[in-house]
Amino acid sequence: MSGQLTIWQARKQRLLDYMKQNGIDLAMITSPTNVYYFTGFHCNPHERFLSFTLNAVTGEEKLYMPLLDLQEAEKHAAPGTTVPISDTENAYEVLRKTTGETSHIRLIGIEKDAVSVAKAERLTAAFPGGSFADLESFILSLRINKSEEEIEKVSAAVRMVEAVVAHTAGIAKIGATEIELAAELEYQMRKLGADRPAFESIVLTGARSALPHGVPGPYALEAGHFLLIDIGVQASGYCSDITRTFVIGEPSKEQRAIYEAVLAANKAGIAAAKAGIPLSYVDRAAREAIEQRGFGPLFTHRVGHGFGMEVHEQPSVSGQNDTLIEPGLLFTVEPGVYDPVVGGVRIEDDVYIQADGTARVLTSYPKELTIIGQ
Repeated sequence: MSGQLTIWQARKQRLLDYMKQNGIDLAMITSPTNVYYFTGFHCNPHERFLSFTLNAVTGEEKLYMPLLDLQEAEKHAAPGTTVPISDTENAYEVLRKTTGETSHIRLIGIEKDAVSVAKAERLTAAFPGGSFADLESFILSLRINKSEEEIEKVSAAVRMVEAVVAHTAGIAKIGATEIELAAELEYQMRKLGADRPAFESIVLTGARSALPHGVPGPYALEAGHFLLIDIGVQASGYCSDITRTFVIGEPSKEQRAIYEAVLAANKAGIAAAKAGIPLSYVDRAAREAIEQRGFGPLFTHRVGHGFGMEVHEQPSVSGQNDTLIEPGLLFTVEPGVYDPVVGGVRIEDDVYIQADGTARVLTSYPKELTIIGQ
């Protein structure tokens, strides 16, 4: 527990240092993910008020949460810093009263993407004369570099999701439907200890496997179909994300060609991932492997994205992002080819850039073409 407290306190100190350097008097963090990042406390407040505040002048921190979440919040917050808010209280009036002397609060740091116009108006009323600064980019700059402790949590989530993929591949038979398999794999996630799916699970077969973000439906597996499974879990606050594509029965020549193109692209993208190289090179390496095999127009998205506490975070691994790769980055490499007739193939791995600048592939589930359902 003491190690965790050190992590949370170190993050708070970096936030406090940034506030002092930029003249921000009060930070008000309201995104549940970012509240977790700084405190270790996670909840879904729904329409209720949730915030972690840090006062740069007094050094005082407070954790505001719905009264019904107080017991859990007290496990993570420093003693005396929790402020529960009942359903009958005005959260912004509670905020104003518990902040103490507000005359010195002139600049309030918020995540502008997380604060609606209505919330901003209520904040303005609570702190008359105050103005706002955006903390979003600074917080994301902290979150983009993952520590080894964070990667241990991601790796645990990866192990869970790979066990789910293996189970699902083992029960996928002709006649089973996409929605049945999706329900089964999400059940298995819970059995293995996941808190929740990291995103809406994607299970697609036949020509529907060419829908990059398709939704599972009442469509049955048939011989000669691709089966694309793109799933992730969230566990202990961190996500995993993996895609594997199988074939039901003997693959056709066209299916083999598509699969081999995507596999080559996946390997090329991973091989290009190392510190000091622009992120765009990862996308280009994968894309060239697909283009060389004649499927370029059917690769319709960037090759990857960062993830961590959320399944989509910085960095964007695209051909236009020339930001240099540095140690601590965590991202996916997931090239795909989507033929509307034959079907689609995507192969996705999770890649971490280690302290020595080399890539560690966290996913280990086999990715050679695998026949299932027989």
